[in-house]
Amino acid sequence: MPESGARVLARMFERMSGLIEAEKDHLSELDGAIGDGDHGITMSIGFRAVLAALAELDLDRATPSDVLMSAANGFLNAVGASTGPLYATGFRRAAQALSGRTVLDLTTYADMIGAIAEGIRSRGKAERGDKTMLDVWLPAAEAAATAVRQDLSRAEFWKTVEQAAEAGAAATATMTAAKGRAARLRERSLGHSDPGAVSAALLLKAMGNI
Repeated sequence: MPESGARVLARMFERMSGLIEAEKDHLSELDGAIGDGDHGITMSIGFRAVLAALAELDLDRATPSDVLMSAANGFLNAVGASTGPLYATGFRRAAQALSGRTVLDLTTYADMIGAIAEGIRSRGKAERGDKTMLDVWLPAAEAAATAVRQDLSRAEFWKTVEQAAEAGAAATATMTAAKGRAARLRERSLGHSDPGAVSAALLLKAMGNI
């Protein structure tokens, strides 16, 4: 019997949490150069809370939308700083986008990535080029939508998305911060990768590692 969409997404969040845990010290080091130095810890706390929230779901009865909504609530309850509302809004938008869906095909994944990106953009009032996580989520969403239109295979779809995410994260080192705490540094933020963008690329990598 095929694994339910809810269980597939729950495993996806487990992979996200695992990658964040593995890289949390590095993420905090990146944040120490242009922020408060706690991004890795914050993301770790958020995704551990997501796993705790999902552990309370009956995954045999839950829908993919239920999983995403639980993830949103878990993250927000644990992380009150800016990252919490941003990801909570992104996951809630994704829950709305997947409402009524049970099959996780590539179109569904593209819609989920796009909804997360738009949720973060609407909540954070940032745009591509502001040196934020949107410099990863927006190009990844564009790459996913294009891959669906081109009818790429599953492996090609995720490779395209991951490459767009990695390129977006790397590009933030050439940008001057316009949003968040790093914006106080202006030109001094040049040469440093945005930690939120780097963690976003990790999350997208985890999403594709099915």
